[in-house]
Amino acid sequence: MTANDRRMQLLEVLCERRQDNVMNLANEFNVSRNTIKNDIVILSCSYPIYTTQGKGGGVHVVEGFSIGKKYLTSKQRDLLERLKEGLNGEDLATMQAILKTFGEPKRR
Repeated sequence: MTANDRRMQLLEVLCERRQDNVMNLANEFNVSRNTIKNDIVILSCSYPIYTTQGKGGGVHVVEGFSIGKKYLTSKQRDLLERLKEGLNGEDLATMQAILKTFGEPKRR
């Protein structure tokens, strides 16, 4: 398995579990803690994952993120936000639902 393959599998595991700790992931992927930490740093540059320390700490995926889900581009989001200003009632609620469903999750 290449490093890239491992990182993609790691991302899939994290998206499924939503969080785990570095030691568990290192054991599961049969690599060192430092390798997993490096993988997390690299993945966090492109995906909404983050780490926390202390009780309940570990590696987390931002709520709402999943692999393969299509998200609005910033231009698409900006256009819909501008169009939303002229809406009201059910149309406004529908537009807000679209923005919420397809808006990119907020990074920590």
